[in-house]
Amino acid sequence: MTYAVKEIYFTLQGEGAQTGRPAVFLRFAGCNLWSGLERDREAADCNFCDTDFRGTDGPGGGKFAGPHDLADKVALVWPPDNQANAPALVVCTGGEPLLQLDEPLIAALHEQGFEIAVESNGTIAAPPGLDWLTVSPKIGNPLKQTSGDELKLVYPQAGGDPEQFEGLDFLAFFLQPMDGPELAENTLATIAYCAQHPNWQLSLQAHKYLGIP
Repeated sequence: MTYAVKEIYFTLQGEGAQTGRPAVFLRFAGCNLWSGLERDREAADCNFCDTDFRGTDGPGGGKFAGPHDLADKVALVWPPDNQANAPALVVCTGGEPLLQLDEPLIAALHEQGFEIAVESNGTIAAPPGLDWLTVSPKIGNPLKQTSGDELKLVYPQAGGDPEQFEGLDFLAFFLQPMDGPELAENTLATIAYCAQHPNWQLSLQAHKYLGIP
């Protein structure tokens, strides 16, 4: 399989339960809910995405002929002088990473010593072997992946009452304010909801506040 990758870079995780953890971000090109073209945004199944996942022209991006080629590239991005006791972490994201992330690539990344985290919209069932799975539902798109480590709901979404997800099999539930022109209002609404529903935790996009990738 040839893997199409938008970008590969080293940073700190900025969202959810692993906020602050060093990680290589492996952003796959392509998504099943939006083409990434602005002309298609209004009619897309998810029209609030704030990520560029089109093409393979980002830092470290390209097309990789096989799982070991891509895993080798990810390993080169991890700082060689990083002496952390925890395993190296790769965050597979997109777009929608489960369109491409498969068992051979999971095995190749594990061979390189990486713990594998995935950020998915949940419309595709996850393959076995992942170490951390985040599902971020996009309202109106049925979930095929109803279990994992954390469910992270962008809030508010029309028709997206968080209570509808509380019976799913996740270890933690996060609300994250929707970015955009109404971010301040959405943040206050998210804080208020979490304060009244303590099974939900607040997730902020810390990387945007800190100015890191």
